[in-house]
Amino acid sequence: MKIKTGDKVRVIAGKDKGKEGNVLQVFPKLERVVVEKVNLNKRHLRSQGRGQKGQIVEFPAPIHISNLKLISVKSGQTGRVGYKTITRDNQKTKIRTLRSKGKSEDVE
Repeated sequence: MKIKTGDKVRVIAGKDKGKEGNVLQVFPKLERVVVEKVNLNKRHLRSQGRGQKGQIVEFPAPIHISNLKLISVKSGQTGRVGYKTITRDNQKTKIRTLRSKGKSEDVE
């Protein structure tokens, strides 16, 4: 999965199109992620005892990864994510790169 926890993403499809937020949780097998302040659902909770009121809890629900684009921390551009292997100190390291309009930059 190319998007990880802590990444900043933008929604490109659905009811929350255009919203941005950080990834809180990732579900690789389901290909879904939870993004803060995006795809908010309400859950009505019953009161737990006498004299207590019920409450409405709002929480972010998972959204499919195909509806998101990664935002670069450095430049603020969005794009698809690719991988590149580089050698540092005679060791190969695999890094994520943002591919947008012929350019590629590292994603931290």
